Amino acid sequence: MISLAGRDILHSWGKFVLTGMGLGLLIGVTLSMAGIYRGMVDDARSLLDNSNADIWVVQKDTQGPYAESSNVRDDIYRSLQAIPGVASAANVTYLTMQVSRGNEDTRAMVVGFIPGEPGEPRYLVAGRQITRSHYEAIADVKTGFHLGDTLKIRRETYTVVGLTQRMVSSGGDPMVFIPLKDAQEAQFLRDNEAIRNERTRTGANPQLNRPGVPGLLQSIEASQTTNHFVNAVLLQVRPGFNVNEVARSIRRWKHLEAYTREQMGEILISKLIATSAKQIGMFLVILAIVSAAIVSFIIYTMTLGKIREIAVLKLIGTRNRTIASMILQQALGLGLIGFIVGKTAATLWAPHFPKYVLLLPGDSLRGFFIVMFICALASTLAIRAALKVDPATAIGG
Repeated sequence: MISLAGRDILHSWGKFVLTGMGLGLLIGVTLSMAGIYRGMVDDARSLLDNSNADIWVVQKDTQGPYAESSNVRDDIYRSLQAIPGVASAANVTYLTMQVSRGNEDTRAMVVGFIPGEPGEPRYLVAGRQITRSHYEAIADVKTGFHLGDTLKIRRETYTVVGLTQRMVSSGGDPMVFIPLKDAQEAQFLRDNEAIRNERTRTGANPQLNRPGVPGLLQSIEASQTTNHFVNAVLLQVRPGFNVNEVARSIRRWKHLEAYTREQMGEILISKLIATSAKQIGMFLVILAIVSAAIVSFIIYTMTLGKIREIAVLKLIGTRNRTIASMILQQALGLGLIGFIVGKTAATLWAPHFPKYVLLLPGDSLRGFFIVMFICALASTLAIRAALKVDPATAIGG
């Protein structure tokens, strides 16, 4: 049996292909939006996996260093190490800022860590781990830094000795790792003029500069220029111990918040990414509606251009089901071309996005069936118009 849909597509194949390509670019944007959301979730999970921690201990009544500000004393890790089940405890700081390299600035999350402890980059793609206590850095390749590059954080200069990959914050910013003491200083470092002004104010305060107490002013000034706080303490739990029980013990006896990996993942995904997920979801709904409208309009226009041919088919006894099948096949063919073009386009431009785009095969498969369903649904308007055509139109015109 001759395929009426195939013959009609071959008759105007150029218009059909161009329409499919236009629809494909729209589908490619839709797949990319879904990939952006998947990439955000994967970034959050990578952040947790790369920390190599089982429990995050943070300031009481806060949700951790990734979701909101958290400050705890840097000596609290000693008491945490004494808790049954804790294998190791390490301080860590997080600071999102502009990192300078020459005349260029790169937005990055600066991480202060203790070498060999949780928080250290788990693997490198080039170079070595930090071995000195100051002025060495490890950077994610996404920053654009190379081995041997010098970068500036606040007033200090660091040399890149190692490169890592897929080490990003929950917002997609690449990470730069420096020694903990340097990061503590950078987090609260003030400019020289501010330090001089603070010393003047302190010296003018009679309660802080008592004549009968020598050394008081110097001690206060020293305390104002040092930082004894960190954003979190990362814990590793010994094998055989229940992570939830250890975290519950910390919350009860140390008056601190303790989050397990599962709880921290819930905070990152359900709170930090929730708003972005809703926004992407709205875009996907809008794009689906626009796609359906475009397919419906194109198929309807093509059908109206074949009114006389459809009337002739009816006049020679062609069944309505055959005519409806022809229009449906055209709509599905348009959707198939659009999906192939869209999937190819999304795969090609995904690596060039500033944030990580993760295109999962499962999402592509679901997208294919959704596209086919939308095209089938959009063809109903054209099918109704074709079935209403009077066979006498073939004679009267």
